[in-house]
Amino acid sequence: MKMRSVTDLKTVSANVKSVADAALNQGNGVLRLAPNWVPRSFLHPGRRLKLHPEDLYAYGLNRGGIDERWFASTTEAANEGRVPDEGLSYIVFKNQRFLLRDAVAELGATAVGAEIWSKYHRWPVYSKFFDNMGPIPHHMHQSAAQAKLIGQEGKPETYYFPVQHNNVGNNFPYTFFGLVPGTTKAQVRRCLENWNKGDNGILDISQAYRLKPGTGWLVPPCVLHAPGSLCTYEPQWGSDVFGMYQSLVEGREVPWSLLVKDVPAEKHQDLDYLVDQLDWKQNTDPKFHANHYLEPVPAGGSEEEGYFDKWICYGRIKGWQCVTAKELTVLPGAKCTIKDGGAYGLITVQGKGAINGQRLSSPNLIRFHDLTDDEVFVVDAAAREGVVFENTSKTEPLVMLRYFGPEVNPGAPEIGK
Repeated sequence: MKMRSVTDLKTVSANVKSVADAALNQGNGVLRLAPNWVPRSFLHPGRRLKLHPEDLYAYGLNRGGIDERWFASTTEAANEGRVPDEGLSYIVFKNQRFLLRDAVAELGATAVGAEIWSKYHRWPVYSKFFDNMGPIPHHMHQSAAQAKLIGQEGKPETYYFPVQHNNVGNNFPYTFFGLVPGTTKAQVRRCLENWNKGDNGILDISQAYRLKPGTGWLVPPCVLHAPGSLCTYEPQWGSDVFGMYQSLVEGREVPWSLLVKDVPAEKHQDLDYLVDQLDWKQNTDPKFHANHYLEPVPAGGSEEEGYFDKWICYGRIKGWQCVTAKELTVLPGAKCTIKDGGAYGLITVQGKGAINGQRLSSPNLIRFHDLTDDEVFVVDAAAREGVVFENTSKTEPLVMLRYFGPEVNPGAPEIGK
């Protein structure tokens, strides 16, 4: 009988390499992943992750609702009260499961490629869906230098709004980015001074942009952003650092601790330090939209070839390409071979078919412990040699999102070019 629940699987923590090798051989370089759910105590789930409504609070009401699903993650979620493996993806093979993080540690360059392994010795990125009923507090992610002060890593990120998960826009499909050009440090400092007076007014000096399904944004470190209520695919660096600069969101308090959680202890009340964490040039850029907004860019394929590939996340941050992503659509009944520059994590958002002979299917509803056929990790050699995708439906497209590690795609577009 086919396994359908994570609870049916034996967790492997020793001799991982032999099990991982067997999984790679059977999967032709494709590793099946189990769904990876993450709650956030300060947010309200948007109900578009296909998670069963009865399981929205599967971690317990005190942990908050599940509003995120993480993909091909070797990064732990930085949640208070977290379970030990929260945020970490599991590989599923036969009646066993083992952490992708452990497999990468054992397989090294075989899994992630020689360049990434020699530089980072891990899979240094991850992606997720975040899905909320309303907006997220105006916040930033620390730079590499800032995060290093607390033994962490900085985090740039990118956004894409897949149409398959955005049949409704929920309560606020707009995102505030940065600060109004001309905003001063004194104005932001005053917002922090007013933290305990209610709404500290940080949005009064920011500006919102309407979100459009099928488009995205590039968000560098130290740039304020208050993501709106579209379900968002978010490739990013493998870190969970952040600082919330907004004190009240839709009547919900944002505690000071979420502003300073990734700040050295001696700086927790240093308002000038907190203000100076922000990248002032980018936050007040009069051309913010032109420099950060992403439209899909064709990456190959045609109707005659039976597929379309598109760049959906791209661009450089101070000369550094942190993470890229593509959307692949295979037409009904078609088959294609796709070569990429390196390893990637893949999630299926529509249709059914196969990847290197393994099932792919986008589920309609998922229970908290369910196994699915929609997510895989493709190792470096398989990606470079070419992966065979097949759409087994006669009527519906097969649509997949895949994200890549740093510097894997030097030919990716640059914003506005």
